Order: sequence, then C-alpha cells, then structure tokens
Amino acid sequence: MKKIVVLVSGSGSNLQAIIDSCQSKLIDAQVAAVISNKPDVFALERAKQAEIPAHVINHKDFTSREEFDEVVAKQIDQYQPDLVVLAGYMRILTPKFVQHYTGKMLNIHPSLLPKYPGLHTHRRAIEAGDSEHGTSVHFVTEELDGGPIILQAKVPVFADDNEEDVASRVLVQEHQIYPLVVKWFIAGRLMMKDGQAYLDNERLPAQGYCSED
Repeated sequence: MKKIVVLVSGSGSNLQAIIDSCQSKLIDAQVAAVISNKPDVFALERAKQAEIPAHVINHKDFTSREEFDEVVAKQIDQYQPDLVVLAGYMRILTPKFVQHYTGKMLNIHPSLLPKYPGLHTHRRAIEAGDSEHGTSVHFVTEELDGGPIILQAKVPVFADDNEEDVASRVLVQEHQIYPLVVKWFIAGRLMMKDGQAYLDNERLPAQGYCSED
C-alpha cells in the first residue's frame, strides 16, 4: 500500500480529513506518519487516536532552518513515502528540502492563489472588500505558495463577515478538496512535469482544475 507522511503545526483538521479518507478507502493509501514542528498540538492527538506514528521535531531546538529541515527530511525518509502532505505546516521550507521532494509534496493554502500568499489571508480578503475567497491545493516549489495550482474552491464573503466566519467557511471546502487531490495523486492521475500540474495527462490551467458544477 502506498504511504503518506503528513507535516503539521496545529489542530490537524485537514490531517483528520485525510486519515478519514484513507480509512474509508476513498484514498488507497495509509498515513504512515505525522510530523509536527510544535509539541502539544491537537494534530498529534489525532495521530495517536488513529494509531499513526507521530514525531515532534521542535524547530526551536535548531539554530538554522537548514539544520531543522535536514532532520525532518531524515525522519520523513525513514517511512519512504509516496507523498508528503503539508497540512497547516507553518514553516518556510529551504530550497534543498523542496528539491528533495519535488513532484511529490502538496500544500493547501487558504486563499485563491495567486492572491494572498503568506499569512492572514482571510483578513486581507475582508480588508480588500473581496466578494469571494477560497482555498488552493498546489504542488510545493521553492516559491512560497507559488507552485502549480491543482484545485481551488471558492466561498462567498459577506459584508458583515469577520475572520472566523470566513475561516470556518474555507475549512469546510478544504476538507473536501484536499483528500480529493491526494486521491488523484495516489491513483497516479496527478503529476508535476516541467513545473506544471497535469491531471490524466492533461496540463491544468493556471487556476487548476475547475468545474462550475
């Protein structure tokens, strides 16, 4: 069976969506390990409840990002995963780390990329007066939140929304589209080639696979 390693920094709701999808056989793979850069986050409890090996590699114990990423990569590679999934992993990755997993590392970002890379995406969308916001699953490249987009989901933004309103709306969509993209990758339908995302051997457009259904 194919193996997935998930990197986390927080509550792990997207991790849970992927665990559930593996257990229900929507995704034909197993989460082989969970790695957190922070101790005492709820994602570790989710791994424990699912009897998945969990590791804490605290970034505060390292003097450089390079040293930290090297240790994380060694831990990941012990499991020989087919796919590395970033699920709320709040670390800027070093080029060497990204290159090591090129084409087999996914991230989900809470905005309609290329809008609002980085942090505080919901606040920025509200402050800009956007009528819609959303989330994007993409391959990871050396450019922060800049890899080829695979799939996006949109949500409305209403005039009286606060950040929590928008965040909860976005999370619902994240829990739908992230397992779907992981499923595509595990099934061999999704790949990155020449810096572009391909699904069923067709190059995806800049905004990723899109359906108005």
